[in-house]
Amino acid sequence: MTDNPLGRPTVYPQHYQPELLVSIPRQENRALLGLKDGELPFRGADVWNAYEISCLNHKGKPQIFIGRFIFAVSSPNLVESKSLKLYLNSLNQTKFDSLNQLAETIHTDLSAASGSNVEVSLQLPSDIIMPDLPAGICLDELDIDVYEFEANKALLQVEDDSLFEEVTDEVLFSNLFRSNCPITNQPDWATVTICYQGRKISHTALLKYLVSYRQHNDYHENCVERIFCDLMAVYKPQSLTVEANFLRRGGLDINPVRTTVSGLNYQAFPRYTRQ
Repeated sequence: MTDNPLGRPTVYPQHYQPELLVSIPRQENRALLGLKDGELPFRGADVWNAYEISCLNHKGKPQIFIGRFIFAVSSPNLVESKSLKLYLNSLNQTKFDSLNQLAETIHTDLSAASGSNVEVSLQLPSDIIMPDLPAGICLDELDIDVYEFEANKALLQVEDDSLFEEVTDEVLFSNLFRSNCPITNQPDWATVTICYQGRKISHTALLKYLVSYRQHNDYHENCVERIFCDLMAVYKPQSLTVEANFLRRGGLDINPVRTTVSGLNYQAFPRYTRQ
């Protein structure tokens, strides 16, 4: 793995430096779930929102934008988040003749770091519309006893499966999700949304399972892939989408989506006011 800057003292760059981007091979963590490249049980993408994009125009006047970067789930590498923040800061004192030139520069550099084409779009802050919460059933008011705080698939199992043989179509979400950065142990907060068709998922079991990530150390993307794989293994839904809207840190938020559904529009992926 390339030398990782996360958790180390930082010197912020003053000039454009694409070499700051750090690539992390996806397969190293997927192997822990028994997943192989080319044989993934899901489609999807990692949708990043970047709130601190700034550069200079040709006259030296500062410009600000909000960016969306969509990394294909099939890309061989993750891009380490702190390295992306440092890279974006290296653009601050760089002059660009147009928005298109800036977007193309970011596209070229992120695609090289991830090993696959990355979709890049830039908007003005005034152009952004944000919904408050997902459209679905919130699990957070359920009265549950919780004893497990390390990710545990067994919590998805229920004592009487016959109670959940009903076939249904639901969107469920929780704002209580927390995991931890595997490098710094800093908490990562998210709204997790699960959209599925198939045998009814126990709401109580699902909430206990999501809460069990509270002391689990892993990257955002790996947490979502684990949730997807565990739900598929236990409930075997006809279709399944797992989304996580992580709160921003350092001007970036990461929003992995793993799904059995084709043709999703990741540019339309929501960003909530909580973020």
